Amino acid sequence: MLLNLCGTYAILPLGKNDMIDNATQFGAAVASARKALGLTQRELALAINSGERFIVDLEAGKPTAQLGKALAAAKAVGLRLTATGISQA
Repeated sequence: MLLNLCGTYAILPLGKNDMIDNATQFGAAVASARKALGLTQRELALAINSGERFIVDLEAGKPTAQLGKALAAAKAVGLRLTATGISQA
């Protein structure tokens, strides 16, 4: 899967239309996007007001990572998360 990060493309460990359906895949996507931007784990942690240990755990696929911080990290590296398959009432 190619991820467009403001004109930069990063290769993620997923197929073209695969969904991220576990913490390991999400962490790998964050790590790939972070590296494509040339950021260290420490720099990403500082950008989201978190500890470096959180980024290490998130990228390693820790399933108990705090959702708010995980979403902040994803946003900081340019990952865009969308909800699909949800019908609007």
